[in-house]
Order: sequence, then C-alpha cells, then structure tokens
Amino acid sequence: MLMTPLEQFQILSIFSVKLSCFDFSFTNMFLMSIIVIFFYYFILINISSDDGSLFLVPNNWQILFETVVNTISQLLFDNLNKSGEIYFPFVFVIFVFILILNLGGLIPYSFTVTSHLIITCTLSFSIFIGVNIICANIYKFEMLSLFIPSNTSFFLALLLVPIEFISYIFKPISLGVRLFANLMAGHTLLKVIVGFSWSMLFADGIISFCHIFPLLVLILLMGLELGVALIQAYVFTILTCIFLNDAVNLH
Repeated sequence: MLMTPLEQFQILSIFSVKLSCFDFSFTNMFLMSIIVIFFYYFILINISSDDGSLFLVPNNWQILFETVVNTISQLLFDNLNKSGEIYFPFVFVIFVFILILNLGGLIPYSFTVTSHLIITCTLSFSIFIGVNIICANIYKFEMLSLFIPSNTSFFLALLLVPIEFISYIFKPISLGVRLFANLMAGHTLLKVIVGFSWSMLFADGIISFCHIFPLLVLILLMGLELGVALIQAYVFTILTCIFLNDAVNLH
C-alpha cells in the first residue's frame, strides 16, 4: 500500500546509469514508454497477414485499428479538408501514443506517464513548435497576421498585439496542463477511495462490513477514468488539428 495518493506518480530508478553530471537511469516512466511501443507493434502484427496486407475479413484488432483510422481521418477532414491528408501519420501517432499511455496507467501497479506535467508539456510544445514551423514555411512574414487583425489601426495594434501574443503562447500550456490535470486528478481520487476502503476493512464492528460501498464507488470511478482516458486523447488530437488548421489556413 502506498502511504500517500501522490506516491503513485513518483519516478523510480530501476537501475542507475550516471555519466559525470548526466543521469541516464532506466526508470519506470521509460519502461512504460517502451511497453507502449511494443504494444503498438503487437497490434500492427495482429492486423496484417504474412505479406503485410490487411485481412479481407477483419479480425477484432483490425476493426479497432480501422475505427481509429477513420476517426482521425474524419477529424483532419473536418478541420483542414483535403489539405490535412499529409498530416495524417503525425496526428494518428499522437492519438494512439497518448491513448495507450492513458489506458496503460489504469492497469494496477503500472505507471501513468501522462500524469507528469513535463511529459504533457513536452508533447504540446513540440507540436506547437512544429505547427509554427509549418506556418512560417507556408506564409513567411505573413504569419505575423496571427497577432494583428486586419484593418487594425496603429494605436489599437499596440494593445492587441501583446494580448494576442500572450494568448497564442498559452495555447500549448493549456493543452499540456489539461491532459496532466485530468489524468493526475482521476488517479489520485482512485487512490483515495482505495485507501478509504482499506481503512474501513480493518475497523471494528459493522464499519468493517461497510467497506463494500467505497469499492462499488471505485468500480464506477474506474469506468469514468476509462472514459477520461479516451476523451483526453481525443481532445488532445482535436486541438492539434485546430492548431494545424490555424497554421495552414492562417486563422
């Protein structure tokens, strides 16, 4: 049993590797990321035949894979129309990676990688930088129109540009914090309910029999957390598509 609800988010070193002032230790976070990669490879093996093509009669894994592909394709088309087709591999990998990390964190004794702000903000800022590179590559200096609305006077621009710039910078911050906060809050709540039920179990009298009620609540919360894991991966992907749309169509 963990002593506090926040101990489940602690990054632990499995074996330490240090070179001078650099730490290359193999941690539980790195282990979970590797498991995600192997799980994705396992899915790819099970949806394809020996020659690498998809099955004519799809199995369950292929149906799941095709559902995800259709969902991401529809998201890109709704936001960028046909111009979003070239970004499909990028958006697809983001969705699958975050989804498997979120779902993997629900397995007992596993580690929730997306419950750490450094991970979610690294993802969001990497996407943000890449989107701005795409926008600058397409529009060059016209990209500055993101901060200066058309037909804006000089004096009004002095007020609007700082506001638009600050709101633009806060986009990746809100994207990363949203994913981190939802995953961390949900897992913390689950741990609190488990600890409460465990304490009631060892209490005296009829209270020990009442521990079943927190367990029933825990089952409901597990279903809720499963939905949160799916929704947060979906929301992260939608906002990525919106960022791409702003960059490609210069909104």
